[in-house]
Amino acid sequence: MTKETETRNIYDIPVTHFPDRSARWLLSNIENVRGLLEILAGELVEYLDFSKMRIVNTSFMPNDLQGLEADVVLIVPFRDESRIGELLISILIEHQSTVDPAMALRVETYRNQIWRSQRREWELNKVSKSRWRLRPVIPIVFYTGEQHWNLPLTLDAIMDIPDVLRRFVPKFDILFLSVKETPEEILTQTDHPFGWLLTVLKKEHASKDEMKVVLIKAISQLRTILDDEQVAQWEQAILYLFLLTVHRRPPEEFEELKPIFVEQALQTKEGDIMETMADLLIAEGFEQGEKRGEKRGETRAKREAVLKLLRLRFESIPESVTKKITSMRSHSRLDSLFETAATAQTLDDIDLENHKG
Repeated sequence: MTKETETRNIYDIPVTHFPDRSARWLLSNIENVRGLLEILAGELVEYLDFSKMRIVNTSFMPNDLQGLEADVVLIVPFRDESRIGELLISILIEHQSTVDPAMALRVETYRNQIWRSQRREWELNKVSKSRWRLRPVIPIVFYTGEQHWNLPLTLDAIMDIPDVLRRFVPKFDILFLSVKETPEEILTQTDHPFGWLLTVLKKEHASKDEMKVVLIKAISQLRTILDDEQVAQWEQAILYLFLLTVHRRPPEEFEELKPIFVEQALQTKEGDIMETMADLLIAEGFEQGEKRGEKRGETRAKREAVLKLLRLRFESIPESVTKKITSMRSHSRLDSLFETAATAQTLDDIDLENHKG
């Protein structure tokens, strides 16, 4: 194991978790959901009031589906004279290496769980049955796998039935995006920042030279599209691209790709964060004077890395927060806290109680 690989592993989100965690993080941003819908169903965008869109708690997700997909469910007002009022958008994030022939069944099961949850709310709140109105659900499958998706997203695709029985099979539309198979011109046709992020995800396993080209192009376009009032979106975008490179590219490429991020982000606080994170991931190892084999030195380096990142991201860190971090001993929890600190919007988003140990 090289020093670069060893240092990278200290702060690495587990590789198996990155595709769904990062996608869920991106799609928890309302503006990115707009970008996804612009790609898949642009005709719907004008009807949706994104300013009032909000994320829905998904605790109703059935146990047998947990672990198969990371989900994002949002509720949004529908601008129309009808009585719909609000509708739901359910995004299933699929990154498995094999195509799931039962995807339509998963979508239908999940959609029914949403409606069952709505019915429980009616019953709990004693809503008159004459006022029961199910909200429409727009299902989206966001697929980032490499394998060609050659199966239809229909229930009858997993049935052997004669035509005379097909009318008894439920039919519904599913919006589907296969990131790796969608041409760049389709992803970027509306020039939305989210589409440009997807052009890099699309090339995550391309050659180093291809990756450099697509990174520079995407970051350049993001700088052109995002104005000075969209700092938060710019910071999320540049951090996503950096983490994508960290987790999905070979460690030996880090030193060459690092300047792309540092130079492009240098004019914002994100530039300092990029340099700090890159240094922690690929530079000289642990803090000065620490020996790699000494557990206490590793623990101290991890604590200092978390505190340094927090000080860069937020203006002031309360003494109580510093004390809690300096008392932590668990490497896995410090690694998890570093990941959380890298993406949190405020200090309140960081639950230190869940990182004790």
